[in-house]
Amino acid sequence: MTIFLCATCGTSFPDSATPPAACPICDDERQYVPASGQAWTTRDALAKTYRNAWQHHEPNLFSIQPVPALGINQRAFLLRTPSGNVLWDCVALLDDATKALVDSLGGIAAIAISHPHYYTVMQDWAEAFGATIHLHAADAAHIVRPDANVHLWHEETRQLLPGVTLIRAGGHFDGGTVLHWADTEDKAGAMLVGDILQVTPGGHRVSFMWSYPNMMPLSAVKIRHVTDAIAPWRYDRIYGAFAGQYIPTDAPAIVARSAARYIELIA
Repeated sequence: MTIFLCATCGTSFPDSATPPAACPICDDERQYVPASGQAWTTRDALAKTYRNAWQHHEPNLFSIQPVPALGINQRAFLLRTPSGNVLWDCVALLDDATKALVDSLGGIAAIAISHPHYYTVMQDWAEAFGATIHLHAADAAHIVRPDANVHLWHEETRQLLPGVTLIRAGGHFDGGTVLHWADTEDKAGAMLVGDILQVTPGGHRVSFMWSYPNMMPLSAVKIRHVTDAIAPWRYDRIYGAFAGQYIPTDAPAIVARSAARYIELIA
């Protein structure tokens, strides 16, 4: 029996003798199946071809990203806190080197993921580090590999650890989640947003989409829901899902201006 992974999005499926007939994550209109057709890989195959690159962004915040590009090519973040470490979002590669590095930094107490496109092999990360996975219940139908370490939350916000709060912003997915980190070293605060808010090139705007690969926009109502959800929280900078996506300062004003312009254009 084998754990098969979708080669396009990295989602892992339960043990089976043969690959699944399809990947429901990629069949959904927010993702895509390549013109070449559905393809599958395995965890062992990935470990032979890829490695994880690490970047230190600021005190207590690291990103982890497979190279060469794997699946959707998102990065995960390891956030260190005095109460335990958090893995924000997830990547499909978990090799021995990554396990050793994470252990040396204090392990992982909790895993939180912005939306189903980044679930990948969250189950393996949880098992490796004895961590609990926190997913919003609104996206429960997209969990294709059930696991006892997955805990669903139903509120609009949830304090994950002291100074670390999950916010249900919606938008891209009904349970679309962002992470608020209050206790940055400078106390200015940061948001880790996946692509619930998409940081654009240059770091001067954010954007919002129902489907990024299929270029299907969100409605004005859903955009307002996203921005209203994060407006009460104090933060100065934003880290997005992909390498280079960073707003270093004045992020709340940038979000507000970007949302207003987006709504103006689609109206």
